[in-house]
Amino acid sequence: MFMRGRPITMFIPSDVENYDDIRTELPPEKLKLEWVYGYRGRDCRANVYLLPTGEIVYFIASVVVLFNYEERTQRHYLGHTDCVKCLAVHPDKIRIATGQLAGVDKDGRPLHPHVRVWDSVSLSTLQIIGLGTFERGVGSLAFSKADSGIHLGVIDDSNEHMLTVWDWQKKSKIAEIKTTNEVVLAVEFHPIDANTIVTCGKSHIFFWTWNGNSLARKQGIFGKYEKPKFVQCLAFLGNGDVLAGDSGGVMLIWSKTAVEPSPGKGPKGVYQISRQIKAHDGSVFTLCQLRNGMMLTGGGKDRKIILWDHKHNPEKETEVPEQYGTIRAVSEGKGDQFLVGTSRNFILRGTFIDGFQVEVQGHTEELWGLATHPFKDLFLTCAQDRQVCLWNSVDHTLEWTRLLDEPGHCADFHPSGSVVAIGTHSGRWFVLDAETRDLVSIHTDGNEQLSVMRYSVDGTFLAVGSHDNFIYLYTVSDNGRKYSRYGKCTGHSSYITHLDWSPDNNHIMSNSGDYEILYWDIPSGCKLIRNRSECKDTDWATYTCVLGFHVFGVWPEGSDGTDINALIRSHNRKVIAVADDFCKVHLFQYPCSKAKAPSHKYSAHSSHVTNVSFSHSDGHLVSTGGKDMSIIQWKLVEKVTLPSSNGTAEPSTPRTPVPVIDGVADLTPSTLPSFTNGIQNAVHTPDTPDTSVISNDSIEEESPDQSMDQNTEHSLGQDAVQNTDQGVEEKAELDADGEQNREQDVKQSEDQDVEITAKQREESNLNLSKLNNLLLSDDSGKVQTNAISPTKDHQDALPVS
Repeated sequence: MFMRGRPITMFIPSDVENYDDIRTELPPEKLKLEWVYGYRGRDCRANVYLLPTGEIVYFIASVVVLFNYEERTQRHYLGHTDCVKCLAVHPDKIRIATGQLAGVDKDGRPLHPHVRVWDSVSLSTLQIIGLGTFERGVGSLAFSKADSGIHLGVIDDSNEHMLTVWDWQKKSKIAEIKTTNEVVLAVEFHPIDANTIVTCGKSHIFFWTWNGNSLARKQGIFGKYEKPKFVQCLAFLGNGDVLAGDSGGVMLIWSKTAVEPSPGKGPKGVYQISRQIKAHDGSVFTLCQLRNGMMLTGGGKDRKIILWDHKHNPEKETEVPEQYGTIRAVSEGKGDQFLVGTSRNFILRGTFIDGFQVEVQGHTEELWGLATHPFKDLFLTCAQDRQVCLWNSVDHTLEWTRLLDEPGHCADFHPSGSVVAIGTHSGRWFVLDAETRDLVSIHTDGNEQLSVMRYSVDGTFLAVGSHDNFIYLYTVSDNGRKYSRYGKCTGHSSYITHLDWSPDNNHIMSNSGDYEILYWDIPSGCKLIRNRSECKDTDWATYTCVLGFHVFGVWPEGSDGTDINALIRSHNRKVIAVADDFCKVHLFQYPCSKAKAPSHKYSAHSSHVTNVSFSHSDGHLVSTGGKDMSIIQWKLVEKVTLPSSNGTAEPSTPRTPVPVIDGVADLTPSTLPSFTNGIQNAVHTPDTPDTSVISNDSIEEESPDQSMDQNTEHSLGQDAVQNTDQGVEEKAELDADGEQNREQDVKQSEDQDVEITAKQREESNLNLSKLNNLLLSDDSGKVQTNAISPTKDHQDALPVS
């Protein structure tokens, strides 16, 4: 194996008689997205809303989350390919528009910023807007109100902050104009005057008259009133006046005055300030008009939420506690409740009488540290925000949190589960009681970042890997409460990245930043083992090293050595999970000792995936995002496929689902006609509501035949098939748009994950042979099928190869 032109030597274990006989296949296990921890409030605004379904809609990373806080359930919209940055709810409260930033895939191809309009009930994508139109990202967006939401206004993140108006159902751009080179924070359609659009931002508020494909700008004149640094937010009063909140804590009411137009000066009527109201200390960050016509305002610096009556007099107020941060979003909840999104990534639900209850929380800075409990359904995370959080993976709740003196970077539980060791950026490491979060011990090794903490299997040793190129060894006693320096492994020429213990505590395998694989003899004084072939047959207790004979097949071709951040083998030694630099989580078969090994690949993060870890039972996998600060919990499900007639799998061939009843393929005469018709006609119906629904139970990797811009999910270890040049630019754009618009349907039509017993599998095979006698087959006896989407009645379909 070569990494950046440098050879990496790995010794073949003795039990491998012929290396050429090794085969790597896709693992039968797959991942399903189960839960997303966290919320993006720190640098976003107006992105928390309550839907008629009783769910709170918000986003983090590239996932839009629909969270029912009463039933403690989540659903997820997964259409986006990079960071979601803004969100708007249609006047019907069902359809939602979300805008994303630009991105780049692993091959350097651009992922264009765009807006997706989707159905919050079925989670189906209704339209994709603006591919190739927006630059850098989508900053803000809004549905029209006076015409029942037919149009969509979008401000992009280009230097000119282009304002575009779309007939989103027809996917047609109606008008486009440059707004300003200054920051634009919000865009809104007037709810009464269908021809008026308002935008605001740094030192400005603009009133746009929209007529057909033209937009004419009128700048708001502050006159005798102090011009604010920022106009932060917009709302509309019942009489048509515009209410704006500014960075000076003032609410400005803009009223339209009747003015006769001068020749060539545009339409009559201009907006002028009719009243100003001092509302907050610091900025008025968000405005929310309630159903009864009253107004809620959220303050930045003072963290106050104030209720204003119809005459704009303050009626009630409450203050968000300081630990939650400043207010970024306020929206109306059930009854007299309201929802609050904060700068420290909390979503709160509260009232003026009862105060606040935390519904969603997460980290606020880059996240690297992750450790799962050795025998409980708990996992711990630590990040640069200095927070250490212990999460319950069953209830999806936070057990406890503690603030360290400095940023945490790595962690590991003692095998007893009683304590957890956390390494920091300065060389200090802490031991906390896993129950009480009390500080048990504190030590310092070097003055550089600690990259890995690893207890031995029996808990009698702790290895600490540092960026100073050393591995520090400690003996551990009293169930992880007492530590004594044992030795130091010296020999790496770069910083330590990963390490693993042998079951007998005699050896350590370690990787470093310059792609070294070294082995250490611990009883002999932590000496470097010069003859590395001595350790080729060691059965390592854990496998987290990203370089080694049993795992080197996970590396992509042409890798620069930094593409994989973390790797872990499941406890049952069946699969390997990998966190990469391209926002993906991979699942490989273990062992993985052939180059270009195939993998299942999953998208949800929008930043480099920093860590992965299996739960103690291997039932779940947890992954952490770096700059997206998200924690994603995946469920492992074993996919059982019926054998094809020639015994070989063809991952690239779409397959037709067979109806299933009670886990067994239903091949009764009542189901056969529709099944055979689907095979013969090969009909794909993306517009059918049943096929466009994506539920929590049907999230899988993207289809192998998806366009290259959508990051093909089955990494088959072969060169990707390049689309031929269509020669017609318009057709190419339509093809790309169509692929993305069908993304949700393609995921639904992937093979469904099912759990069946051995007896049921035999019955399924028997039913398959019956089916082969009934259907037309080719000379080899193999049914030739095309993918069709399952109906709601057949969500748990068994695939036919």
